[in-house]
Amino acid sequence: MKTGIDALSFDVAKLHLPIKTLAQARNIEPEKLEKGLGLIKMTLPDTHQDSVVFAANALTKLIQDNQIDLNEIARIYVGTESAIDSAKPIGSYLVDLMEQKFGENTLGECDVVDFTFACIGGVDAMQNCLDFIKLNPTKKAIVVTTDFAKYDLNSTGEYTQGAGAVAILITANPRIIAFENHWATNTKGVFDFFKPYRTVSKETITGNTNNEPWFDNLEAEIEIHKDQPVFDGQYSNQCYMDRTRNAYFSFKKLKETSATLYNSWSSIIMHLPYSFQGRRMLSEIYALDAENSIISGEETPAEYQNKLKETSKTAEYKNFVEEKLMPAELASSLIGNLYTGSIFMGFLSTLAHFYDSKKEISGNTFGFLAYGSGSKSKVFEGTIQPEWKSAIANTKLFETLEKSFEINFDTYEKLHKKEQKQSVQTPKQEWVLDRIEKEIPTLIGARYYKWID
Repeated sequence: MKTGIDALSFDVAKLHLPIKTLAQARNIEPEKLEKGLGLIKMTLPDTHQDSVVFAANALTKLIQDNQIDLNEIARIYVGTESAIDSAKPIGSYLVDLMEQKFGENTLGECDVVDFTFACIGGVDAMQNCLDFIKLNPTKKAIVVTTDFAKYDLNSTGEYTQGAGAVAILITANPRIIAFENHWATNTKGVFDFFKPYRTVSKETITGNTNNEPWFDNLEAEIEIHKDQPVFDGQYSNQCYMDRTRNAYFSFKKLKETSATLYNSWSSIIMHLPYSFQGRRMLSEIYALDAENSIISGEETPAEYQNKLKETSKTAEYKNFVEEKLMPAELASSLIGNLYTGSIFMGFLSTLAHFYDSKKEISGNTFGFLAYGSGSKSKVFEGTIQPEWKSAIANTKLFETLEKSFEINFDTYEKLHKKEQKQSVQTPKQEWVLDRIEKEIPTLIGARYYKWID
């Protein structure tokens, strides 16, 4: 019995700022971002959108487009690092909203939970659901990845921002891709990118030295939530390479092969915090696993890095990138980082590219190299199924991205600082954040959503 992805849907923020506009405002050479990193646009949430909204919109599309009977859905597992609550999972919001739209108690027996491990949480959720379907082949499971990749203004991560969700239907005998039962993992606890609890003394805020209550806070230190991470870009890149390299060679051991593994993959799908990240990170694996590797293992660190740079500049590697990595990069250039959804959007981008170019890929093997800061990598593979084209025919990825609404730099900064009070675009046929309770003591902070026709 095969298990894998039967259907996909997505919801991406409908506002975007051209990377060229950001570059000019920040006195960065646009070509450095456009041609160096592959960035064209970055998407941003409107005032009525958050991670629940993106998840609910993607899930609604998945259900409607595929006429899913919710009574068959045994679990909805969410991968995210953009949680809106430290206790109540996004999955519980999704059950409530789907029942509002599709019928009371239709998901009453559905299991829900959120997975958090930076950008790899969605892959963790999917692996768990695949195992469940193997044991319960008559059931179906859904994975939803949803995130807003927000960085501080003027930071080195600012130009990689993006927002949106991907919803994935996991079944037996899937129409799109069936995954093999080999999963290699490499994990190490590091601080390359994280979102810590941050504190500021109450005295700094109030000027009062007596720790008097302040908005019901009795503690002398006030905890502050910030969507923006603490990160070290260069170190994070090294962790990405280290974890992915180790997981890749562990995967070779699981497969019991000495052959160059990437040659067996027609396409390679990687986590893309920016469009060209994959091609930059993969050069090491490409060099190490080559049949005639130029790396002997006796190089100094400087010599090793020079050989990797040489490899990345060869015509052979550039052709490799064009053939096996480029299709996944296309959507990333137009969206930005989706954190947990990045690898799945890369997969959808690849499928959409081959669909639009009328290339048949049935029977091809795709390799997946997932990464999440903190840090962990998983390597796995799957085979494209005969019905993949009919299964994605209605997704219309690139047609949808073309309709994105361009904003100016002033609007971007107001949205980022949460100074923009009104929606930039009038919502239509989508879920929105309706209100946040501020008065009822037992419901302070509760978030309420509604569907807009």
